[in-house]
Order: sequence, then C-alpha cells, then structure tokens
Amino acid sequence: MPKVKANNITLHYEQQGSGDPLVLIPYLAADNACYAFQVAEYSKHFTCISLDLRGTGESDNPDGAYSTEGLADDVAALMQALGIQRAHVSGLSLGAAIGMWLAAKHPEMVKSLSLHSAWPKSDAYLKNIIQILQVAAKGMGNVAEMVILCLFPWCFTPELYAAKPDYIQNLAAFVRSRPAQSVASFITQSNAVASHDAEAQLGRITAPTQITFGRHDAATSTRFAERLKGPIRKSEMLVFEDCSHAPIYENVEEFNRKTLEFLKR
Repeated sequence: MPKVKANNITLHYEQQGSGDPLVLIPYLAADNACYAFQVAEYSKHFTCISLDLRGTGESDNPDGAYSTEGLADDVAALMQALGIQRAHVSGLSLGAAIGMWLAAKHPEMVKSLSLHSAWPKSDAYLKNIIQILQVAAKGMGNVAEMVILCLFPWCFTPELYAAKPDYIQNLAAFVRSRPAQSVASFITQSNAVASHDAEAQLGRITAPTQITFGRHDAATSTRFAERLKGPIRKSEMLVFEDCSHAPIYENVEEFNRKTLEFLKR
C-alpha cells in the first residue's frame, strides 16, 4: 500500500496504468477506490493516481478543521512528493471542489481540469443537505450505512432504483467493504463541503476545463452551471441527461467515453 509524507501528514494513494499522470480526487466519505469504474478505462491511456484524502481510507486522520482549500494543498503536496510536476486533475463533488482550488492556486501543476457535479460556493440548499447527512451519521453511528440510506438517493435517479435494484445493492456492498470513516471525520469533512467557497478563485484557473452535471441532480444542479463556466475561460460544459449526482455509477459507459474524449484531447 503506497504512502507518502505530504503537508505534514501521511497520505495513501494507488497508482495504475501508464502515460500522462491523471490525479483522481475522491468525493465526500469516499476513499481512492470510488473511481474503480473509471480507472479501469482511464488507466489504458493515463497513469492514474487515486488518493485517500485526510480522514478517509488509509490516510492520516489529524485533528482540526478541514477546508476544500486545505485539502487542495494536500493534493499539491502529494504531487510534489511523487515528483509529478503537471497532471490532469479530475474530481466529482467534493473532489471537484478541491480540484478547482488546486487549479486556481497551482495553475502550473494542472494540465487539464475535470469538474463533475461541482459548485462554486455552497448555498443554503446545499448546506441543508449536508446538515441532514450529519444528523443521520450521528444518529446511526455508522458513516457507510448513512451513505447507503441517506446519500444514495441524492446520487441516483428513481429510475435506477427501479430498473437495477441488484446494482444498487452491489454498490451498497462496495461501500460497506471499504475502510470505515469515523463519524467525527465525516463531520469534519462534510463541514468543508458546507463552507466551500471558491467563487472568487475561478478566474485564476487557466487549464482547459470540462464541467459536467447530471440533469436530475438536485444537490449540485445546473443552477451552478453559468457561475462555473463563465469565469473559467477555457471551459466546456456537458450534461448527462439520464443521471443524478453520480454519473460515474449511473451511466458508466457514457461518462467514461465523454470524459476520456476530453482528457485525450
């Protein structure tokens, strides 16, 4: 299990494939394995570096508040420790929030930026969703079960639940199989989501950027589309029509194909 000292903590990461480096930043409550369906394809073209953010997986769990900017500093330090001068950077949800800070603060390190299910600044609606998840995590005392019961319905459409109940159960089993995140770490990490505000930083992003949304996503809906695309000069937008917050699972083939087209270009 490769680990590296970065930003005064130990971060765990996994590396697969060959070619230009592609850094994959996890979403809320997830570890590096969350992009398993993407790495299977991406690694045919890129060296995929998937990491565990602080407080998740096998990375250190230090005390103190987290922010999306601070988590981006962790990713920059990981890249420096691994000798990666420049990489494609991709993230979904929290991973996208971290990615935009990384690209704004360290433009020389980011060859391209992929922002999936992203938002520039948390609004009252998104903060309320986070509060619901926090209350559920505390009440259940188990982050994995909270994710399955409370977060999954924000991530997937009713149609997926109806058409593929076994697939939903397989995703639930996958969540349960990963290293457990403590409730305290989830609260700290989700506070970073609630306080995210990179709106004033977006104009500093110089990398070619792909911005994607799920048409049926309520949490980070297309209400954020122009607020993201407008300030990022070299950006393009794509909407996955049959998906909610997690197209990486809901329409794997289309997501992989269209994101790879951008990355290879």
